[in-house]
Amino acid sequence: VYDYVMKQPETQAFYSKLIDVIEFCLPGYKKEGKSSVTIAIGCTGGKHRSVAIAERIANHLKTDNYAVNISHRDYMKKKETVNRSWARPNRNAIR
Repeated sequence: VYDYVMKQPETQAFYSKLIDVIEFCLPGYKKEGKSSVTIAIGCTGGKHRSVAIAERIANHLKTDNYAVNISHRDYMKKKETVNRSWARPNRNAIR
C-alpha cells in the first residue's frame, strides 16, 4: 500500500510541499524552546494515504535527528458505512 500511495503524482507533489513547510517551521519551533510539535495527517479512511504520508514524514525527520513518536489513531478503526443518499437527487420528487 505504501509504495502504491507514494508513487501517485498527486502524493509526490503533496509530500514535497508539506515537507518543505515542516522543514521551514521546525527550526523556528526549536529556537522558541518548544519541546514538541504535533503534525496530524488525515484522509477519508485513515488507513492508507494518511498512514503512508505520516510514516514517510517520520522517517524523514528521524534522518534529520528529530525524536519522533508516531501514532495512527484510526488505523484499527472499523470502517463506518456512510449514507450518501442525501447527495443524490430524489427521483420521486415533485417538480
